Amino acid sequence: MFPYLSAAIWIPILFGVLVLLVGNDRNPGAARLLSLAGALLGFIATLPLFTRFDGASADFQFVEKSVWIEPLSVHYHLGVDGLSVWFVLLTAFITVFVVIAAWEVIQDKVAQYMASFLILSGLMIGVFAALDGLLFYVFFEATLIPMYVIIGAWGGPNRVYAAFKFFLYTLLGSLLTLVALIYLYLQSGSFEIADWHALPLTMQEQVLIFLAFLMAFAVKVPMWPVHTWLPDAHVEAPTGGSVVLAAIMLKLGAYGFLRFSLPIAPDASQELSWLMITLSLVAVVYIGLVALVQADMKKLVAYSSIAHMGFVTLGFFMFNQLGVQGAIVQMISHGFVSAAMFLCIGVMYDRLHSRQIADYGGLVNTMPRFAALFLLFSMANCGLPATSGFVGEFMVILGAVQYNFWIALAAASALIWGAGYSLWMYKRVVFGAVANENVRQMKDVNRREFWMLTALAVAVLWMGLYPRPVTDMTDASVAKLLEHVAVSKIK
Repeated sequence: MFPYLSAAIWIPILFGVLVLLVGNDRNPGAARLLSLAGALLGFIATLPLFTRFDGASADFQFVEKSVWIEPLSVHYHLGVDGLSVWFVLLTAFITVFVVIAAWEVIQDKVAQYMASFLILSGLMIGVFAALDGLLFYVFFEATLIPMYVIIGAWGGPNRVYAAFKFFLYTLLGSLLTLVALIYLYLQSGSFEIADWHALPLTMQEQVLIFLAFLMAFAVKVPMWPVHTWLPDAHVEAPTGGSVVLAAIMLKLGAYGFLRFSLPIAPDASQELSWLMITLSLVAVVYIGLVALVQADMKKLVAYSSIAHMGFVTLGFFMFNQLGVQGAIVQMISHGFVSAAMFLCIGVMYDRLHSRQIADYGGLVNTMPRFAALFLLFSMANCGLPATSGFVGEFMVILGAVQYNFWIALAAASALIWGAGYSLWMYKRVVFGAVANENVRQMKDVNRREFWMLTALAVAVLWMGLYPRPVTDMTDASVAKLLEHVAVSKIK
């Protein structure tokens, strides 16, 4: 079988290296064209994962395995199941938009900018495809480097502070995970994740391993109270950096819970579910209220991302099909919607060089096409039915009703806060009379921006109206995971 996963990982990475070699400040056109070619080829390489995926099977598919570090029994082992296949597709898809979004905006160090995103794309796909624990850890940690460079080199005035904060939070959180991985290797004699799933552990071992994984994955999601790096990173990052952070990188932590925490420490996961549900509800309710008072559009959408990811972790730890499946749907939907929201803010910033809500007003008069698209994405961000934002949240709430009515009621309040911060921001930015002369001079979206946002609008509506391809492909794997978690692994 053709190595589709290796192609999806290494095509963007190799094109990133090629862009660095060929592109330079005197030849930005070549860098842009090569970057677009690399992003498109990387996305095309992932399409067979969708067309040839067997949704009825919970087994890993498109498996590749070869010896990497023989003395330690470390393998270059790749594969996807229903828990991961959609995130490979989403990563490659979003990378295309990041390259297109930067086409005219980035004028300084174009080759380095594009190459950073291509390399980051390949590394993130590697995280979702890795079936060897050490390979996963290498990809997981390596994603920090390109994003650190992106924020630090092309970010705002406080970019160095934001880049350091992002790097230190996520790196320190991962150190305990490395200890847990080494412990699991010593217990099983293997770095195979599937072997770790079958490993019998005492409750004490499971709790310690669960907490070690929690340190890394909670920071990456990010969960309250280790979320403070995200608003700073979003505000300072360039538009493409914010898009990738929200749409993909937050999903790395959530995916870690599915692949590591729940199946390796199932008894501890159930024992500590109260903690995870409490932290998730705090994110959903409290962070939603924090988003309401933000004056910076990027910071508002950053806080809304934390609230939406609270739904994801809430769904995981109710241990029912609707909850877990809804959480996965929410992750994919959030990838589309958050990317679109940050791209819309980027469109406005490119014209006015401000993210402050108070600097806008009356945009519908000068940018009507943009206002229509921005309205759709704002509605999706607050969970309007028929948009992708509704499907996942509704499934998680239904799963919560099965688990505990009061938890469901608290989670459902997020729909109110979401409507509050999304629509209030939209009203102040778009409606009313033209606020000032700067807004009056703003031009509507050009052809590149229009088709970029329209493609994301189609994705949001398609998933909102017909989510069945997502649920069909995840159904068997979610059922297998829940069956695995239900069986005690206590030694």
